[in-house]
Amino acid sequence: MNKTKFGRNIYATGGNKLAAEFSGIDTRKVTFIVFIISSVMAACAGIILASRMFSGTSTAGQSAEMDAIAAVVLGGTSMSGGVGNIFGTMIGVVLIAVLSNGMNLVGIDSSWQLVVKGIVILLDVYIDYLKKKYKNN
Repeated sequence: MNKTKFGRNIYATGGNKLAAEFSGIDTRKVTFIVFIISSVMAACAGIILASRMFSGTSTAGQSAEMDAIAAVVLGGTSMSGGVGNIFGTMIGVVLIAVLSNGMNLVGIDSSWQLVVKGIVILLDVYIDYLKKKYKNN
């Protein structure tokens, strides 16, 4: 993301769309391509999940979005956009997987697991807010 023109365009568009447009980036094209990449990745994930479960059910990936958001936020991606990297996201995925597996092994109810993951997201967003606040001062 940092080494290619397209990656820098994605960061610029995510950080400040208007500033990216003024600097000559076609933000509509960047946004369209990012959505295409995202949809192809989601399709691949759906195919892999269906092949692992040997069936295709509508509730197969239920609450997976919470894990994805928590992993990305834990990996250092800012909720306000423009900041983040793949390595951090991979670390976040491992942390969420360990957290989920640990809660399953301890026997915590699945609804409480969602509460814990929500608290983790809130704490990380608050820490990100504090970092930005003290960085600007």
